[in-house]
Parts: sequence; structure tokens; C-alpha cells
Amino acid sequence: MSAQPEQPETPREPVLAPLGARYSGAPAVIPPEADGVVRAMPVILRIERELPARTALLEAAAQAALAVCVDPRAQGEWYEALRNWVDGRIRKIARRARGAHWTAVQELPGVTVEVDGAEVRALVPGPVDAVPKTVSRLQIGGTDLPADEPAPVPAGTPVIVLNPAVEMTVGKAAAQVGHASMILAAVRGWTGAPRFAVRRDPALWEELLARDDVVCVRDAGFTEVDPGTITCAAAD
Repeated sequence: MSAQPEQPETPREPVLAPLGARYSGAPAVIPPEADGVVRAMPVILRIERELPARTALLEAAAQAALAVCVDPRAQGEWYEALRNWVDGRIRKIARRARGAHWTAVQELPGVTVEVDGAEVRALVPGPVDAVPKTVSRLQIGGTDLPADEPAPVPAGTPVIVLNPAVEMTVGKAAAQVGHASMILAAVRGWTGAPRFAVRRDPALWEELLARDDVVCVRDAGFTEVDPGTITCAAAD
């Protein structure tokens, strides 16, 4: 009896597909977690004694959050964890690490991105009450960095503009730009994670809001800002 040929595995839907459908057309209605489990993506900011540049760190955060979702492992071993998270609210919790603690988080599933010397590692999301000790011991606060003056946005670079009227810590802003990169990629159908330009410029903010192809992040209001606040906008 001859062996039966192997059947090709049915391709899985991209993990960002529900997010793209949710943010296309009418304003998004963010569903609660169907199983009642609150999930979040840990976003680890490397903040050593020699501080990274604020803009570079936020650009690394935007790219890292998306990179986890389009990594080849997102169609394999990470798939269920990511889909369970994307099907609900795409919460992110930013924490800071340095030295041995930064080295330790490299062992956890995720992707590290470096931009102009600033490094961020986004981890595979999971329940907030089951965070590995390697992560839970990291501080959430203390992520403030001085403002800087980045160069003009390079041509052809997708841009995320933080709302200039809203004050946010670096940790909060890192989570928001990670939301923005994911939503923009989902709506556009991207399969990769490009570098983003992150800015906080009033003129650029008004320019983006006037476009009909911009995506906006409206915060749920759990921390720092009021519910429904537009924290940032993104376009390519």
C-alpha cells in the first residue's frame, strides 16, 4: 500500500487581519475579551544610565510591536497567543530595563529592534496576571526622557505623529506608537515591519488629520489620558 502524499497545511489568516477589519470604514468598536482574560504585550525599553534619544526609542517601539506580529513565528508557535490578543484590546505595557535585566528579557519570545542606538524588545503577549518574573520585576515608571529635535521625516517613510496637545510619559507614548504601527500595517495589509518616523509636531499633526487615509489611535483611558483621546495618528 503506497503512502499517501502529505496534504499541504491550510495557510492561517494573518494575525493582524481582525485588526484591519476593525479599523476599516466605520469607527472601530473595540470588543472586550471574549473569555474574560486581560492580555497585554510587554514592551521593554532599554534605558541605561546613558540615556537613549527619546525619538529613536519611540521609533524602535513602533517597529518592534509590529515586528512581533509579522514575524514568521506569528504564523506558527506564536499564532494562538497573538490572535487571542488581537481579537480583543491590543493593550501594551511598557517597562524599562538595563544591564542584566535587559539581557535576561532577550531569552523570552519576542523581537528586539534597534534604531540609532536605542533598543526595544516587544514580547509575545499573554495574560497580565501571568507575566514571567523576568518581566514583572521591571519597573513600569521612570521612563521619562528629555525631548529632542529629530531631523525632517525622510521621504517615503511611514510617519506616526503624537498628539501635541497631550502629555504622555515615554512608556505611554511607546505603547501608543506600537498601537499605531500595528493598525496602519493591518489596514494597509503589510507583511513586514518598516522603520517609522515618530514626531510630535503641531503642523504635521494638522496635516495628517486632514488626510482621508490616516489611522488614529483612540485610547481606552486606563492610564494617563481620558477615554477616547486621540493619542497619535499614522500614515504612509
